[in-house]
Amino acid sequence: MGLRTWTLCALLSVFLVILLPSQTESVAVMSVDMGSEWMKIAIVKPGVPMEIVLNKESRRKTPCAVALKDNERLFGDNAVGMAAKNPKVTMRYFQDLLGKRAENPQVENFSNRFPEYNVVKDEERGTVRFKLSEELTYTPEELLAMMLNYSRILAEEFAEQPIKDVVITVPAFFNQAERRSVLQAAKLAGLKVLQLMNDNTAVALNYGVFRRKDINSTAQNIMFYDMGSRSTTCTIVTYQTTKTKESGIQPQLQIRGVGFDRSLGGLEIDLRLRDHLAKLFNEQKKSKKDVRENPRSMAKLLKEANRVKTILSANNDHMAQIEGLMDDIDFKSKITRQELEELCGDLFERVSSPVQKALTSAEMKMDEIDQVIIVGGSTRIPKVQELLLKAVGKEELGKNINADEAAAMGAVYQAAALSKAFKVKPFVVRDAAVFPIQVEFTREVEEENVKSLKHNKRILFQRLAPYPQRKVITFNRYSDDFEFNINYGDLSFLDAEDLKIFGSLNLTTVKLRGVGESFQKNVDYESKGIKAHFNMDESGILSLDRVEAVFETVVEEKPEQESTLTKLGNTISSLFGGGSSTSESKENATDSVQEEEEVPTEATKEDDQESKTPDSEQANSDTKAEDTKTEENKEGEKVENKDSKEKEETAKEEESTKSPEEEPKKPPPPKKQKLVDEIGAEQTVNDIRDLAEEEVKSSVKKLQELTERDLAKQEREKAANSLEAFIFETQDKLEQDEFRKVSTKDQRGEISSKLSQASTWLEDEGYTATTKELKDKLSELKKVCKSLFFKVEERRKWPEKLSALDSLLNHSSIFLKSARMIPDDDPIFTEIELNTLEKLINDTWVWKNETLAEQAKLPATEKPILLSKDIDQKLAALDREIQYLLNKAKFSKPKPKPKPKSNTTKSENGEKNTTESAEKKKEGTEAEPPSEPEPAKEPPTEEKVLELEGSEAGNPGHAEEF
Repeated sequence: MGLRTWTLCALLSVFLVILLPSQTESVAVMSVDMGSEWMKIAIVKPGVPMEIVLNKESRRKTPCAVALKDNERLFGDNAVGMAAKNPKVTMRYFQDLLGKRAENPQVENFSNRFPEYNVVKDEERGTVRFKLSEELTYTPEELLAMMLNYSRILAEEFAEQPIKDVVITVPAFFNQAERRSVLQAAKLAGLKVLQLMNDNTAVALNYGVFRRKDINSTAQNIMFYDMGSRSTTCTIVTYQTTKTKESGIQPQLQIRGVGFDRSLGGLEIDLRLRDHLAKLFNEQKKSKKDVRENPRSMAKLLKEANRVKTILSANNDHMAQIEGLMDDIDFKSKITRQELEELCGDLFERVSSPVQKALTSAEMKMDEIDQVIIVGGSTRIPKVQELLLKAVGKEELGKNINADEAAAMGAVYQAAALSKAFKVKPFVVRDAAVFPIQVEFTREVEEENVKSLKHNKRILFQRLAPYPQRKVITFNRYSDDFEFNINYGDLSFLDAEDLKIFGSLNLTTVKLRGVGESFQKNVDYESKGIKAHFNMDESGILSLDRVEAVFETVVEEKPEQESTLTKLGNTISSLFGGGSSTSESKENATDSVQEEEEVPTEATKEDDQESKTPDSEQANSDTKAEDTKTEENKEGEKVENKDSKEKEETAKEEESTKSPEEEPKKPPPPKKQKLVDEIGAEQTVNDIRDLAEEEVKSSVKKLQELTERDLAKQEREKAANSLEAFIFETQDKLEQDEFRKVSTKDQRGEISSKLSQASTWLEDEGYTATTKELKDKLSELKKVCKSLFFKVEERRKWPEKLSALDSLLNHSSIFLKSARMIPDDDPIFTEIELNTLEKLINDTWVWKNETLAEQAKLPATEKPILLSKDIDQKLAALDREIQYLLNKAKFSKPKPKPKPKSNTTKSENGEKNTTESAEKKKEGTEAEPPSEPEPAKEPPTEEKVLELEGSEAGNPGHAEEF
């Protein structure tokens, strides 16, 4: 190794520079399982796949409650704690009122169960509001928006980054109005909803994702029985692999059947037990007052009923007790599990009903179900499990899924799949619409010269139809403006109570404008009907995309006017198998196949009589859906009818085997031109009107003011806590040795006096002080203590700073010594650069020694001369100079050495030998000139130079690389 190379390696080894990779900004997504009683939140972010969010109390689920009292707004556990003190301002179970009119039976039931709430009618929309005062009212959507915004705050604190994209779970039995209400609440909260996902589907997805290896081509039917706080849902899911266009064979879940009971849940059991405890208290106490007329006492009883119910799930009896329930009278009574089961006997009889409804809707028998899995908190009740096991006829119930968190975890997986920031393993989800939807319209018919109006119904989405999906319905008998209605279909599978709660059966009235004008404008074209395009999106919400008037005409072809270029193109195309003009026309004909599935007009029995007339037969034949009609699934694929596809392929093969002589010569089909006119559609919502733009702005402003008020309150509390903490911490520091060492008794007395005055002020006036006053008081105290804290802080920094300076000075000295060892014939640094570094090192040593000596002479109570910022300046100056020299050494290249001169002679054999001129030089002799001239050789490369140096060092043929 050469001296220069060794020195360069030594220089670079003195200082090491570590470059850390920059952190890339990531985007997280979240899911919210908004139950009636509890809210569960999950997130996905880079490095944290599918994690449940912990709230401020480090719990994995948060009570779904919000308290609104004066200038105070509380959420979660704090709001539940407020319910016992002031139940009128603590809003719970308000999801029952989403998408409900004021006259809905569920609104009346809600008011009867919770008389402490003042529920009034919203005159503009016909819905309800919570009235807290004459000026202050809140809609259920606004309350839900508050909870969604709070869930985002928790998720952002947990993820340590902003979050906007969310998947929200909703009950499978939510209708169109209820789903739109949830979307409006999310809009008020400023969240971007990727999807509203049915909670039973989210549970099924969570189950399938962790068992995807067990899913194969053999169908597995799993029943999920979910009993929560407010409702019960039974779902039959089929797991099976399927072939997708994008990802090949992937697992799939398909919702086959759904049964539900809206009012069967843990809350109803709590209410029964609450009323029983109230009755026991009325019998025990001596007062004539009825505890049921005291909202605060009833709120305490409801909380105790929930606790007792939970304990009775694992014990046969338990003691219910509340101190000072009413009029300072304590309540205490023993409750047995048998008493609870007798109180809720009629509720437990309804446990098996959702199972039977699910089997009926799926057209399956219990023998076809492979496993029954229980979900939801209320399934932990022993009586529920006992009756369910009896209803399904299985040996045991599956408990291999998290009953509380399954929906949130499944929804967050879907959120990651829908987000562009993550890539997850595909899992095909085919959800099902619980309620059928149909289109109804009236048109004029003529029978035996008598005109009459005929009411028609066309099924748009059957019960349990998969979605997302697009549909098209064609109206053939209209040539002028008309209207049609979008309504729910046959809901006979609902019982009388559910049908009343369901609300309006009429969804939308659509009035078409411009039909007549379109027909008048296109009189030369043949009408193909008025086509209405519908879409049911991933959230299960139906919308009318567009309405079109479609016309068609035959275009006459003129072969004599065909250009030479076109003829040449057709000839080349036929030679290379491109197909003839006939195949081209067939291809053009298939271009008009729509992605949507067209709804057949022969959908109901009511139209059978009408279809017997020649005109109606023609109308029906124009719009009848064929077996080979394509349907768009969730991934956008076209799933064709398998049998018809095989028949078509067989026919093509048979046709291809025919000889040219056998092929019939058919005339090419006429070329058709299609014309589409956009038709204006005015939609009137008949169930629950969405919030108008002004109403949305007003609600957003109201919620924003509440949020700003909360932030201002938190800022004030933070200022008060900071002031209080500073007072106590500083009083404690005044007694510590390091603070006493750098201060006099008078100085400590002055500071202590200021602290005592501030403490007194905080106790007397701090509760009414503004945030600014609190911050100013803290700044005043910090100013008084600034000198004391500065002296202590400087002394704490000295050891580390001086150690770093000593280390850098020593390394710099070694560097300077190594740099001066570089040979003069191949220098890296100039003499000026080395002298500058030497002077800087010497000056720094002198400054350090002199400053330390002067500091040692000063008393500890005086302001120090040795300052940490001065040490940092010296460190920076020396480091800057060293880094400059290191960079210069890193990029410097050694100069190539000149080629050694050598003379060659020929031996007796005529071969050419080289005279060892180097050895002769060592002996003091001169080499003889060569007998004949030698050709010029290339100068040795740097590697060869290193080899020569290695040979001189006694290590021939070895070169070291650096």
